[in-house]
Amino acid sequence: MENRTRISFTVKPVGDCAVLAVFGDTVDEETNAALTVLERLIRGAGLPGVGETIPAFASLLIHYDPLDTDYRTVADALIGLDMDFGPKGLPGGRTVDIPVCYGGEYGEDLPFVARHSGLTEEEVITRHSSRSYRIYMLGFLPGFPYLGGLDEKLFTPRLSDPRTKIPAGSVGIGGEQTGIYPLESPGGWQLIGRTPLTLFDPEKGGDLPYRAGDFIRFVPISAEEFKE
Repeated sequence: MENRTRISFTVKPVGDCAVLAVFGDTVDEETNAALTVLERLIRGAGLPGVGETIPAFASLLIHYDPLDTDYRTVADALIGLDMDFGPKGLPGGRTVDIPVCYGGEYGEDLPFVARHSGLTEEEVITRHSSRSYRIYMLGFLPGFPYLGGLDEKLFTPRLSDPRTKIPAGSVGIGGEQTGIYPLESPGGWQLIGRTPLTLFDPEKGGDLPYRAGDFIRFVPISAEEFKE
């Protein structure tokens, strides 16, 4: 008998214009991959009245227009979507390379992260850039990716006194997660590097180079490469 990946979820109303699909109460890659697939199925199904979808760690919020449809119709349509992935299991997302200049003026907290982890700065860079990180969700700022899979050795507490201004493109560590500040912002994460890429321009808008369900891989570059 072939092994098949079957994903289940529950639905509940959120106000009079949204449905929440809940996949559980744990943060893990399989759960997050399942809700990402549901989001893509919803987009492809063209369900009447259904608009914005917002993925989180283990749930998906689906907005709908109550003038065009209702909770029961949307909930039944969601439950009717095919979430049986057969023997191949859950599909993966894209991997997006993000160049990062670590340390120095671009990552002033790298020395602290190194001391806290008992590693050298080069070892922190190597560990941080040696794996791909799943984007569990976007939030806090437009395009801010909450990334899973950080090496446990690099877990570092947030700043006790958050900064009032962090440069756009800064890469940081906050507790058990790592992420990128796509816009200048206040924040309390430990800054270990910065990317020269403009990930989000509020003046121009436009698409991000990644979305929830994709993977990010950090690629170390020199200060000279950053300036170029």
